[in-house]
Amino acid sequence: MPRRILQGTVTSDQNAETITVLVERRFTHPVMKKTVRSTKKYRAHDPKNQFKVGDTVSIQECAPISKTKRWIALEG
Repeated sequence: MPRRILQGTVTSDQNAETITVLVERRFTHPVMKKTVRSTKKYRAHDPKNQFKVGDTVSIQECAPISKTKRWIALEG
């Protein structure tokens, strides 16, 4: 099964080698037929500490790195 790649905005880079990424998902409500925005935060591994708050970043699924990290940050 292919690994998912999501795109979002970095909201926190306080922890060493870890960033928090806010990913927004848009979909049409099944009954109301209105576009709905839902957001979710993911913790991603950033080994070089290269991403800062406000950067747009792509993250990819990976094997568990720690208790909360299951994603790794890709270049750019």
